[in-house]
Amino acid sequence: MANELKERISLKEINCEKELTLAVIGGKWKLIILWHLGLEGTKRFSELKKRIPHITQKMLTNQLRELEEDQLIDRKVYPVVPPKVEYSLTKYGESLMPVLRMMYDWGKYYGDEVIWNDPPREASGGSGE
Repeated sequence: MANELKERISLKEINCEKELTLAVIGGKWKLIILWHLGLEGTKRFSELKKRIPHITQKMLTNQLRELEEDQLIDRKVYPVVPPKVEYSLTKYGESLMPVLRMMYDWGKYYGDEVIWNDPPREASGGSGE
């Protein structure tokens, strides 16, 4: 698994641990997948797809594969018909949850203060109209 990670992430372009972290968890969907697994526990593919409605099936498959290669999630296949596959966080994935919580808190604060904040308009100083 580590070899696949090294092949996918160009280690020559990584200058510090922050860049490595972003290379592993970067992208539009990985954090959202990790968030759902971390807060809600083990999920099947279809459950993740329902919770992330804008992700395509192909993208969800690719992101789950990369997260598994990076040892952030575990994929468990049950020998039943039809096939049953479940995804859960590994110890490395679980170790990201405090970071994801801080990112969530920051995003909420920033959104409330900057993005969704509609400050009252200042009254004109009587400059005449």
